Amino acid sequence: MTSDESNPVLRTPRLELVAMELAIVEAVILGRRHDAEALVNARMPERWPNRELVERAFAMTLEGIRENAGARLWGARVVVAGGAGPSRRVVGSVVFRGAPAHDGLCEIAYGVEEGSQGQGYATEAVAASVAWALSQPGALAVQASTFAWHRASVRVLEKVGMVHTGAREHETMGEMVIYERRAR
Repeated sequence: MTSDESNPVLRTPRLELVAMELAIVEAVILGRRHDAEALVNARMPERWPNRELVERAFAMTLEGIRENAGARLWGARVVVAGGAGPSRRVVGSVVFRGAPAHDGLCEIAYGVEEGSQGQGYATEAVAASVAWALSQPGALAVQASTFAWHRASVRVLEKVGMVHTGAREHETMGEMVIYERRAR
């Protein structure tokens, strides 16, 4: 587990958000659970993550991530709970769909494994990640999309200070609402 000045470990009262490096992504996608756990220094949930989840989160294959890992993994974090020692466990992840675009916009996505949902981990991790992103050069706003019926996700976005700014159609599942928080 390492970090550098551009992608530091973020800490909240209950969580450590570890920079998601290429080696972690490769270990997860290639099914090397032991390697992934060693890299983040925490236990992974039994049913999560997997190749499909990682490729959906980054909207590309492992090869696509490898091509420009620095930009593709910009701001991506593994969410770890449990402090130090054997109680450390991965409870989720927060990713951005790359570094800010030319217009200063970056898009965030997040997930918490089923057994850890409903405990405020998503809100805590997303709040820290949005604050970090908006402090980075070139980042003017963070956006997130979710389905209007996904009340838990909408509530996370509202709690971290994002406001509803529009909607777009998902190709198979209907309308998605868009939330945004701008730099002050």
